[in-house]
Amino acid sequence: MYSMKRHYLQFIFAILLCAGCTSDKKDWLAVCGNGMVRIIDMEESDSTDIKEVWRWDKDDPRANLPKGYDQLMRNVDECKFVDNNTKMLLTASGDGMMLIDIETKAILSYAHVPMAHSADLLPGNRIAVALSTHKKGNALEIYDIATPEKVVFRDSLYSGHGVVWNEKRQRLYALGYEELREYELVNWDSDQPSLRQVKMWEIPMKSGHDLSPVDKDRMLVSAHEGVMWFDINKEEFSPFEPLRDVENVKSVNYDPKTGKLIYTKGEIKWWTHHIYQENPNKVITMDSLNVYKVRVTK
Repeated sequence: MYSMKRHYLQFIFAILLCAGCTSDKKDWLAVCGNGMVRIIDMEESDSTDIKEVWRWDKDDPRANLPKGYDQLMRNVDECKFVDNNTKMLLTASGDGMMLIDIETKAILSYAHVPMAHSADLLPGNRIAVALSTHKKGNALEIYDIATPEKVVFRDSLYSGHGVVWNEKRQRLYALGYEELREYELVNWDSDQPSLRQVKMWEIPMKSGHDLSPVDKDRMLVSAHEGVMWFDINKEEFSPFEPLRDVENVKSVNYDPKTGKLIYTKGEIKWWTHHIYQENPNKVITMDSLNVYKVRVTK
């Protein structure tokens, strides 16, 4: 009897310990803009009736931002779930990059990255960031979480807007204005890691906006002129039929198993206040945020 009671208490403790975890939440959506990040439950949200489960605001004193970073993080473009949905990686065209622990909201790393638009977490606690503009030229940069003030690698990339780490392929993909690149990690265990460009493809439309992984072999590329499938094995682009007639898509998240599609599109100049979900079909309005990209839990 004592043993059963002890195991029961251990089970309850494990549940409480993981109350803040997001790894088992498949329909949580990270929405960002105006120096704020909100995680919402898409299943429980509809129209303007939004079920918010988490929030981070640069203006909240509890955010404990480093001095001056309240301005650098004023325009958060992308908020991405990383590390099994336990951390949030933010990039801001206001010039900042930040890694946040979702459960504690502690800032784990931050850097001044001019015109950062997209980032992803790489092996060895390093972060790849795509920049649209920089005083030294457009760039793809690598930072180490422990020393974020130092750029450990830099490559030229014109108008970088998308970065995706493909764990199964062990490759990094970076999207620029008119090209998609594939990189492999080189000397990654050293103090001077680098990326080697393996391939480069010209995208069949201009002004690349977003790069979204679907599975090991496929990605979606959104640009000013449309949304395209990219088959990595065949090295081919093809139209993404569900959004063939939708103009100016900014971000897209798609699950081919369920047919669930979540995307944003430019409606007020370059920004949108709306998130579109198909299967089920719904539109969620975020009046408080200038939404650009949205990301679902992995």
